[in-house]
Amino acid sequence: MSEDAKPMNPDQARALMQVRRFMMIALLTTVVAIGLVFAVIGYKIYRSGDSAEEAAAPPPDVTVSLPAGAKVLSTAIGNDHIVVTVETPAGVELRTFDPDTLQPLGRLHLTPKP
Repeated sequence: MSEDAKPMNPDQARALMQVRRFMMIALLTTVVAIGLVFAVIGYKIYRSGDSAEEAAAPPPDVTVSLPAGAKVLSTAIGNDHIVVTVETPAGVELRTFDPDTLQPLGRLHLTPKP
């Protein structure tokens, strides 16, 4: 200590200890938060290798028969389905498929009103 420094009274010492304790709590909280961020990033990087192997699998081959005289008018792709619009002699038909497995999910027949 320098010669002109005065000793602290008990209230000042207590306040200084509280400030030090709050600083330690803030430091430990920051270290834990940064550690969690690195842990999440490491986990995501570790788990990303599995999805690359799944993506390398070839897509399934599916053959769907259309009625005689039918023609495909349009297709549309959404998040969870593929819709194929087919014109048949009986009317227009919408066929829905799962994009992952290409399995049929349903059909909607649109026929003209007599």
